[in-house]
Amino acid sequence: MIILNATMEWGDILIASLTSVLIVFSSLAVLSLAFKLTGNLSVKSSKKRIEKRVDIPNDAIAPSDIPASEIAAIAMALHLFLDDVHDKESNVITIKRIERRYSPWNSKIYGLTNLNR
Repeated sequence: MIILNATMEWGDILIASLTSVLIVFSSLAVLSLAFKLTGNLSVKSSKKRIEKRVDIPNDAIAPSDIPASEIAAIAMALHLFLDDVHDKESNVITIKRIERRYSPWNSKIYGLTNLNR
C-alpha cells in the first residue's frame, strides 16, 4: 500500500497515481471479462436445455392446415380475453365540492410577513 506524505517528491506521487489507475482499470477489465464469460456460459446452458426438450417437428402444424375461420376465432378470443383485464369504466367524472372548516393551519394570512408597520 502506498501512503502519501509531505516528504514525497513529484516522481513518487506520479508513480503512485499511475499504479492506482492501472489497478482500477485492470480490475475493470477482469470484471468485464468475467461478466462476458458468465453471459456466454448462461446462453450455452440455456441452448442445451432447449435442445433437451421434446422436439416438435416443424411440419407437424403447418399454417395451411388451419382454416382461416379458426384463426380468426382464436384471434378474436385472445383479443376479448386480453381486453377484459381492465375494469369497465363509465367515463363520467363527478366533482363534489366539500366544505372545509376554518383552521388557522391552512390560512395564508398568518403565513405572510407584514413588512408595513
